[in-house]
Amino acid sequence: MLKIKSLRPEWVTLLASAYLLIGFNSVLWEHIASVLQGDSHAVVLRLAFGVLLLCAFNIVLTLLAFRRTLKPLLATLFIISAGVAYFMSQYGVLIDIGMLRNTVETNVTEVRDLLSLKLFFYILLLGVVPTLILFRTPIKFRTLPRELLQKLWVGLASAAVLAAVAMANYQGLASLFRNHHELRLMVVPSNYIGASVNYVREKVGVAAQPFSKIGEDATLAPSWSTHPRKSLTVLVVGESARAENFGLLGYGRDTNPELSKEKGLVAFSNVTSCGTETAVSVPCMFSGMTRKDYDAVKAKNQEGLLDMLQRAGLAVYWRDNQSGCKGTCDRVHVEDVSNLKEPTLCADSECHDEILLKDLAARIDDLKEDTVLVLHQMGSHGPDYYKRYPAAFERFTPVCHSNALNQCDRQSIVNGYDNTLLYTDHVLASLIDVLRSKQDQVDTAMIYLSDHGESLGEYNLFLHGTPYMLAPEQQKHVPMLAWFSDNYRSTFGVDVDCLQQGRERPLSQDNLFHSMLGLLQVKTALYNPQLDLFTGCRGAQAAR
Repeated sequence: MLKIKSLRPEWVTLLASAYLLIGFNSVLWEHIASVLQGDSHAVVLRLAFGVLLLCAFNIVLTLLAFRRTLKPLLATLFIISAGVAYFMSQYGVLIDIGMLRNTVETNVTEVRDLLSLKLFFYILLLGVVPTLILFRTPIKFRTLPRELLQKLWVGLASAAVLAAVAMANYQGLASLFRNHHELRLMVVPSNYIGASVNYVREKVGVAAQPFSKIGEDATLAPSWSTHPRKSLTVLVVGESARAENFGLLGYGRDTNPELSKEKGLVAFSNVTSCGTETAVSVPCMFSGMTRKDYDAVKAKNQEGLLDMLQRAGLAVYWRDNQSGCKGTCDRVHVEDVSNLKEPTLCADSECHDEILLKDLAARIDDLKEDTVLVLHQMGSHGPDYYKRYPAAFERFTPVCHSNALNQCDRQSIVNGYDNTLLYTDHVLASLIDVLRSKQDQVDTAMIYLSDHGESLGEYNLFLHGTPYMLAPEQQKHVPMLAWFSDNYRSTFGVDVDCLQQGRERPLSQDNLFHSMLGLLQVKTALYNPQLDLFTGCRGAQAAR
């Protein structure tokens, strides 16, 4: 067996730094090459940028290079970095706290959809093999005092080189950093280490803050005493549906053949999301905070819309076919239907979204309270779009049947995604059919709002979760629909013609909280009529 020569720790950290820089940052280097294209100093700037990172990596690893920590630390970095490099190259994702939060708070089904043979080889070749070589390499440490002195010299030398290179190329590097904030989210492993630190800090902040109630003055308006029937308001939270591909909103394909026939359906065309991932958008839209003021720690530690509706006297239920409600439904009735034993709708620990409608008609027949029902869809969650709908809805072909989206023809990806919207169209139309069939005994309504959009290869991005400031419109422009039964319109004073006339005005998920309070005639000091999309479209019966 080949004998590996022993190395001093400073050589190990330098080699490891070079390997981290070269082995796991292909996406970074490709991006820098593209942004510097045409720059006469491109080669020099790329080299300078690389030297800066090499020195920075070396300083940090040198400080942590002790006898018992160096090999386990590098092994962990190699293996995690291999996985991160795979997802960055595969889907064009950037790594920040939002992406990490989205990853940590996902479920087993979503994780399984991301696994592939290519991921296995990435981890094996870039992570495991170098780790095995590392553990076979003898590292010759000095006594502790001499080792500390050596670390000081290595650190100072690396810092001196870093400073010299930065000063010599200050103007070009300063322009690069100033104009391309995304670069810090592309450097492996500092991107996921920084995101991890911020996520832990967020979790500590959640644990440290006391839980607070909001809207304790919430009560139903006096007009409720005149309602002739019980009511059911269904709020459907969509998943990864982007407005750009909704036929109702002008898409070239008819992805909404059933909904387009629904009379009285209002399709709002200019709605933006609060975030680009479920873990932000869902808590945000129910929190009462605007996107500008949204604070994840605060949202985790206070009540939201559903708590207020329940306190006011409405029965509130959350039915989930996804990865949970991200804390928004923790204090209301919850039913997880994502893994029911329904052979026609469920397989492989996943159910199609029609499972959300299971027994709904019978439940309406037995309705004894005014109710708000939230249905949380699996919707168009990628990358395995082909799994999100029954075979009968695979109308746009050919379809990418792989989670390696960057290896599929883009049209096949779009076809699969559009099929998910065809199925969502069917689910929502079926829901409206049920609600319409019960409108004589119960006032019924449906509001649909997607949590965020989706990238399908535009700008070499796939899926979602790109930091909001950098995210393309496809991840932020979302569909929103509203349908009201005739009796619901009369009882709650909703003027649908008025809503139709304003369907193109700018709206966002900021409007949901106050619109639901206004629609459901809940009196509270927190209500802001300026954020209520129904303001001006309610009759005298709905006077607050």
